[in-house]
Amino acid sequence: MAETEQQGRKAIFRVPLISLLAVVFLAVCMIPAAFADVPGLWLMYVVPIGLFVFVVRTRTVASVRGLDVRTVFGHREMPWSSLKGLAINDKAKVRAVLTDGSEVPLPSVRTRHLPVISLVSEGRMKDPSGLTDDLDETTDEASD
Repeated sequence: MAETEQQGRKAIFRVPLISLLAVVFLAVCMIPAAFADVPGLWLMYVVPIGLFVFVVRTRTVASVRGLDVRTVFGHREMPWSSLKGLAINDKAKVRAVLTDGSEVPLPSVRTRHLPVISLVSEGRMKDPSGLTDDLDETTDEASD
């Protein structure tokens, strides 16, 4: 229990696991074509396997230490001190802007998740929507 108190809050943003049901449905629907009399069509199962790996692996974890981004082929940890801020594109996708000016896409993070990231970062990342301003004032009064 002491270990979780030291770690603080944590938020995981990922593709919902219920989408694995669609991947299984796709694999079942491919059975007649994959096992037909044409050799090599079983290679079609690369698509559902790839989708399965994408759903299970891709995520963004925000914790007190920073952001942890996992993609299908990579992993990157970014402490809060290495982040300049967050950038939002026209499709409501969020990117982390590093102090060197480079941008890292944050899988499964959208603009509606920014208040959660602000709470988890303990104020290191400001909430542009202002939803957490009341919570910050309450915690400041409680610590005094």
